[in-house]
Amino acid sequence: MSTVYHYATVLKAIQELREKGFNEDFNLEDNYLASNSGRWSDEEFEIAHIYFYEGATNPDDEATVYGIESASGHKGILVTGNDALTDAESGAIIKKLLKHRNDK
Repeated sequence: MSTVYHYATVLKAIQELREKGFNEDFNLEDNYLASNSGRWSDEEFEIAHIYFYEGATNPDDEATVYGIESASGHKGILVTGNDALTDAESGAIIKKLLKHRNDK
């Protein structure tokens, strides 16, 4: 079960997650969640925290910060922009991220 928070800046959300031990930097790569430590499919991680950043003057400034835990114990952060989850890479990873974001 993920927890949703709203902060004024992406930096504040990242700082909060770092304090909770989310130290990996995750990226989306070929329908995998990837970091320097490896790659994970949609079934190999859970979303523990979601932080929303809402641009005050420009909707394009909106971002979502995910605190993610892999099944192998890696904890990290994925930051997506407003349009990042509609790219051609859409697949199981994107569907999982959108489901968690939209459920909140």
